[in-house]
Amino acid sequence: MRDDTGGDLLVAVLRELGIDTVFGIVSVHNLPLVEAVDRELRFVPVRHEASAVNAADAYGRARGTIGCALTSTGTGAGNAAGALIEALSSGTAVLHITGQVESPFLGSGRGFIHETKDQLGMLTAVSTYAATVPSARDAGRILRAAAHAARTAPGGPASVEWPIDLQYATQDDAPQPYAEPPTPTPGENELATAGALLASARRPLIWAGGGATRARRHLTELLTVTGAGLLTSNSGRGSVPEDHPQAIGNFATTPPARALLADADVLLSIGTHFRSNETADYGLRLPDAHIQIDLDAAALGRSYPARHALHGDATAVLERLLPHARPAEPGWPERITATRDEVRATLHDTIGPQAAICDAIRAALPRQAVIARDVTIPSSSWGNRLLEIYDPRDNVFPRGGGIGQGLAMGIGAALARPHTPTVVLAGDGGLAVHLGELLTLAQERPRLTLIVFNDGGYGVLRNMQDAHRDRRAGVDLATPDFALLARACGLPYRRIAAAEHAQPVITEAVTADGPTLVEVDLAALGPMKNPFTPPVKIPTA
Repeated sequence: MRDDTGGDLLVAVLRELGIDTVFGIVSVHNLPLVEAVDRELRFVPVRHEASAVNAADAYGRARGTIGCALTSTGTGAGNAAGALIEALSSGTAVLHITGQVESPFLGSGRGFIHETKDQLGMLTAVSTYAATVPSARDAGRILRAAAHAARTAPGGPASVEWPIDLQYATQDDAPQPYAEPPTPTPGENELATAGALLASARRPLIWAGGGATRARRHLTELLTVTGAGLLTSNSGRGSVPEDHPQAIGNFATTPPARALLADADVLLSIGTHFRSNETADYGLRLPDAHIQIDLDAAALGRSYPARHALHGDATAVLERLLPHARPAEPGWPERITATRDEVRATLHDTIGPQAAICDAIRAALPRQAVIARDVTIPSSSWGNRLLEIYDPRDNVFPRGGGIGQGLAMGIGAALARPHTPTVVLAGDGGLAVHLGELLTLAQERPRLTLIVFNDGGYGVLRNMQDAHRDRRAGVDLATPDFALLARACGLPYRRIAAAEHAQPVITEAVTADGPTLVEVDLAALGPMKNPFTPPVKIPTA
């Protein structure tokens, strides 16, 4: 099969992958690719290369598939690196295609425009797969190999650098249908001994991470049979709808959940990496009787010992363990539900007037709607815990912890699912990192409500400095007039300055057929009962 240009070939491969929207920035070193995508699919011109990767990342998360980003070579590829680290950290499938200088000059070091030293080495460091297109005969093979690598556990971004002369060339391609990679399966003896431990459990707990999100039916059945309590990582939220009476959620480090862990006799963990911020820097104690399921062999026993380490797909392994499940002792399910209610009520009270915003968002949204969060105090304190998630595809956030990615991720998710609303929680400091994406929001006009919590700086670090230092450094920032900014970008604007404003403002914004910028004036709204600080250790003198 022959394609006139690399752009035509790329479109054919993207159609094979089910991708209809691509995010990127046009350049002299990717022009054939952008022109073909814009002609045949949907090209979204973001304002920064990192945003292209973030948007493609969230597009894939919201659809449960893979996303695609196009960037330029050199500085453009370098700009994308931070967002590639986020996709690598989260294991989400992104096909990142960047330009490269003409192949005769590749690696010559003569200062060809947009050339950089060892671009492939840089991409290799921040991707799960990286390759250079060596010829017009090999481009299709390289693109498909990259997509395959991105979707193979543990997953992540796959980067392809494509010399511009080879993009313009006629392509010789031999399409091959995609086949799901084989998955490992634990041995019969491993499953039998793990099943025996599960059958002995009288006070069971389950901890679900991102690897549990594709085993939702089996996980729900296991909860029903056992009466176990369900803790989740942030990535595992929605694997069982969070209004389920046994879903405690992302509250493992709270005192009531710690008490449950202390009394539990068996813990079954599914596809979680036990991240430091979700285990109190690994200070959280887990039951010795620990069954761990993970598709990533390197994760087994890495953070906590596992008596039974089961290397395999969560769905297949749970299916084999379910016949061993037995009901918990009387009173345990009731204690689970009481704990669930207690941790939520405590947090709801602790966040003070911001509770009205949390309640208004959930009331205004339909049951399935994307909730994207940047790294900011409202997200870290209640957005990642109290704001209920019912489907893992609705749960979009930067798992690597970098600020400034939320808006681009929200745009990508909103364009992936245009018929459902998207809400983005962002801080004024994080939004300023990629403020230009407000123009992308205004241009593409998705059903997206951007809620900006304005406290005039980096609130988390300010709280840390106020608690541990005698002066502030680098945390107090100039903040724009968001009403004027929204007007300049052609975006509707609303403001929340009191708890009673939350419900009418958010309802109006969420039901609008297009984007709205909502500013939460935190100085006017009033403080939380206790200043939020992250679970980070700071040495004291």
